[in-house]
Amino acid sequence: MALLDPVTMSSPIGKVRSGEVSKSKDGETPTQAVRTLASPLAQAVRHIYPVLLFSLFLLRFDALVADPVAAMSSSLPVVAAMQVVYAVTCLPPAGSQTTKPARKLRPGEKKKPGSESMGPSIAVTTLVALILSSITSLALYGILILFGAPFLTHVPQTFLCSTHMAALGLFPLFYTRGVSSKDWLEVLSAQAPFDEAFGGLTGACLGAWLGAVPIPLDWDREWQKWPITILCGVYSGYLTGKIVGGTLAFGKRFQSPG
Repeated sequence: MALLDPVTMSSPIGKVRSGEVSKSKDGETPTQAVRTLASPLAQAVRHIYPVLLFSLFLLRFDALVADPVAAMSSSLPVVAAMQVVYAVTCLPPAGSQTTKPARKLRPGEKKKPGSESMGPSIAVTTLVALILSSITSLALYGILILFGAPFLTHVPQTFLCSTHMAALGLFPLFYTRGVSSKDWLEVLSAQAPFDEAFGGLTGACLGAWLGAVPIPLDWDREWQKWPITILCGVYSGYLTGKIVGGTLAFGKRFQSPG
């Protein structure tokens, strides 16, 4: 079983300053966990959002059991909009943490046109993250097929399930990490430091895997239809991973055995 990195565990999270960066043994700067914004609005939304998202899922659960395709189709734009509001309000856009501050002017020195240090555009970052999340939902669809989803039937159900997974688990990562190959290599190899975005993706993947357990059981229940239990696992896992990744496990990493 994967263990938490003892080097990260040895330093209390509260003692790590936001601008503090340590270097690994080979001299390369490791990927840093993404902190949520410190504004009162961001902190309020950060705590209220999981309750709102979970409440929305509970309110739509009966409709999901009755008609999974219609329920997932109608709720997807709402979930995507909620994710955008959460990301824009609570998370720093990709590139904002590495933007260099503007140099202080010397006495009598005039500011040159175009010399201002401009940060990333929130609108552009959000749009790119939405586009990339939509594209990668196709890859998630293929992964669900490889893990046992119906191949020739239930195509709309499987595809809509993958889009919900992308909106929840991948959009915040695209928003905060962008397309950095180094960051995504650590994310895909489960070596990235935990934060709300990576914790949410990890929880969504584990939840989807555990959600498949009730499907083959001979209970003859309507909610066992594909992919209802998978979607339940995705939402519950995402919310759990998001909360844990942003609090108890923040900044920690999984360490592969050996």
